[in-house]
Amino acid sequence: MELKKFDNIEFTDGGVCAAKGFRANGICCGLKHQALAEASGLNNQANGNEPDKKKNDLALIVADNICAAAAVYTTNKVKGAPILVTKEHLKNGRARAVICNSVNANTCNADGAEKAAKMCELAAKELGISTDDVIVASTGVIGQPLPIEPIENGIKPLADGLAYDGNDRALEAIMTTDTMPKQIAVKFEMGGKTCTLGGMLKGSGMIHPNMATTLTFLTTDADISAELVQRALSDVVRITLNRVSVDGDTSTNDMVCIMASGKAQNKPVTKEGVDFDMFENALYAVMLNLARMMARDGEGATKLIECAVCGADTEKTAETVAKSVITSNLFKAAMFGEDANWGRILCAVGYADADFDINKVGVTIGSEQGTIEVCKNGAGVPFSEEDAKKILSEDVIDIVISLGDGGKSACAWGCDLTYDYVKINGDYRS
Repeated sequence: MELKKFDNIEFTDGGVCAAKGFRANGICCGLKHQALAEASGLNNQANGNEPDKKKNDLALIVADNICAAAAVYTTNKVKGAPILVTKEHLKNGRARAVICNSVNANTCNADGAEKAAKMCELAAKELGISTDDVIVASTGVIGQPLPIEPIENGIKPLADGLAYDGNDRALEAIMTTDTMPKQIAVKFEMGGKTCTLGGMLKGSGMIHPNMATTLTFLTTDADISAELVQRALSDVVRITLNRVSVDGDTSTNDMVCIMASGKAQNKPVTKEGVDFDMFENALYAVMLNLARMMARDGEGATKLIECAVCGADTEKTAETVAKSVITSNLFKAAMFGEDANWGRILCAVGYADADFDINKVGVTIGSEQGTIEVCKNGAGVPFSEEDAKKILSEDVIDIVISLGDGGKSACAWGCDLTYDYVKINGDYRS
């Protein structure tokens, strides 16, 4: 999938390790093996079983120095225990490390907060830092107690393996049903210095706006205040991750967090202005591309769908209509079948909670194979079904909807709905 490019921003390698002053690592501590053993009533030691070496399940990201930090969290009323602990730790706007496990979400457990706090303590002790400076996250199955022993046993090798190029190992450790890695980094000029901002994301299913889409970890060497980092993050999440939907389910554990080390030695950014705008633009470049990667890798998906709505009276109207379309299961199924059933698009537009004149609505579908108009002034227009099917055969589909009422616009991202989505979620725990 081609990256969306921006002026004055250069893509680079390294993900969360691209910025100066960040190391990362990921290992397999055996959480999957432990879960399977417990589910089968087995005793690991008695059976002589070794942890599953096939996939990393425990990640660590560490800054060389204390960082300005910020986060945005899931809107689900049920929140994973790690979120409750992280919120408390980030009240002072600073952090130095992130520890994250996959396999088990540590959610809806009586001892969840205790286990999440313990993960922070283990990381802090091994790193020689304050427990309050550790962000903790978990992803995986909800409602199963998190075994802390594998994490205790794994923390030393995890810390010992930290490296300034360890981003790939860390990324693998946070993935669940993801089928492809999602990471990116950019370089940009700010305050007379070259700054870098990078990140990694996990997310494939249980993804639906607003801010319940993913675990995303971001790092930058820009020198910027925690207050402005929080403002930029909240602004950019709203127009990127908050506009992605895979399946209409809002997760319990998702968060986006960012740490800024200041090692680029730019003039500190403490108020809005040109430098803040440049930082926010770089953050947008990273998060927009991560959002598109996530939508493309939706569980069972074969297509990325981008829905752009223009001609709206307000941005909110455009956003509401775009989200309504990309969350329609009937529309998503039609995209999987490469069926230009534009009536399903109009149906989703029509039940969007927004005010506009349906008689002014037009719809065009497109891809690398070309574009075709399928609806004008709220009614169908003649088009070639053969040409439409060819357009829909591509793996990136553009839906452009004109409301004809104004100059505002918005874009949302989703994917098709396939047989494999049901299969993946029908036996998720096994």
